[in-house]
Amino acid sequence: MKSSRTPARSPQRNSRPVAAKPTKVSPNSGRNSRRVPVLRPAVAADLPTIRQLTVDSFGGVTLEENVERALGRLNNRDWRWRKARHLDADFAANPSGAFVAESDGRVVGYITTVLDPEAGRGRIPNLAVSAEFRGQGLGRQLIERALDYFRSEGLVYATIETMAQNEVGQHLYPACGFVEVARQVHYARKL
Repeated sequence: MKSSRTPARSPQRNSRPVAAKPTKVSPNSGRNSRRVPVLRPAVAADLPTIRQLTVDSFGGVTLEENVERALGRLNNRDWRWRKARHLDADFAANPSGAFVAESDGRVVGYITTVLDPEAGRGRIPNLAVSAEFRGQGLGRQLIERALDYFRSEGLVYATIETMAQNEVGQHLYPACGFVEVARQVHYARKL
């Protein structure tokens, strides 16, 4: 049955509508008996869970851990503390551009965005999916939600980056239409 409600459209031609209601994500059949996750805007109360999901998801694939591995623990803080702080910056930069996937009342994935309207650029700084929901298309759905959001804001391109050791990102982002445009080498030293 079709809804009589017309979703908002971005001002650009050939863009997809922005979902007017939370989006249900369909997992691969038989993979997960939990309720299908629903995408919704993140709220401040989600931040502690998002921070923990970040720490749980980014082991082995974050710059902060690479720095710690090379230089040791810095300023009496570990890489997990430094990585979790990224979410505070993401929410401060664009609180209306953070989205979560929720299943059975629990946040099981998220994506954050940063807008640069003057340049026409949308950036995805962080994306994570809980281990039990990986491989079911949830990361792709979160990316599509962010891209729809960028379109609704009139932006013309999107960027996302990943570490070379992040095999999931190296596969997922091109599968979502992103093309590699550059590689960067990071250096660090103690002062």
